Amino acid sequence: MGYLLPSEYVQYGLAAETTDDWVAMASALIEAHCRRPGLSVTEYVERMRLTAGAQTVRLSYRPLAAAIGADSALVGVRVRVRYGRARRGEMADPFREQIAWAFSVPGSWNVLDVASVDVNETTGELTFPDNFLGLNYNEVEVTYTSGVTVVPAAVKVACAQIVKNAQATPAMNVKSSRMEQMQMEYFSGVLVDAQVQALLRPYVAERLG
Repeated sequence: MGYLLPSEYVQYGLAAETTDDWVAMASALIEAHCRRPGLSVTEYVERMRLTAGAQTVRLSYRPLAAAIGADSALVGVRVRVRYGRARRGEMADPFREQIAWAFSVPGSWNVLDVASVDVNETTGELTFPDNFLGLNYNEVEVTYTSGVTVVPAAVKVACAQIVKNAQATPAMNVKSSRMEQMQMEYFSGVLVDAQVQALLRPYVAERLG
């Protein structure tokens, strides 16, 4: 998707005669930098391993698009948890681990009531409750939505700045040539400068790549 409308080009400092391919190129670079298919609302499924002794995970994609209820519970999010076979060094209490496996189907997934999950909307961190006998889950699968319904001003500014950077780069600003994917990738370090990176930081996916 293009993160600037033609009617917004002049408002964000671009020339009125700027062609749509410049904005399309800038939008593609934004998505590549953020390591996501787009900034619009999209459903993601993440399966994560919980570190021994910790009950917190951080979702890769933010901002969360699901509503946060008055009791700080996630709305529109599905969570499954399980006791996977403990890895080497993860069995803090082998006796209790054996009891857990004796009273459950080994490796089976269970749906968790999201009302019991503590949510930090800003950081995308989820903290899970202890289970019986004080045992903690060690694997979680979260289905959630992330993205924006309206393109934020910061993203529009970033898009316009990338176009300006590209137009100021002689090797890209050749009227007779057409911008290619390889050309975009080659100059991405110059086009997505520190200012653009700062504007896009809230939308960059974490723990990927």
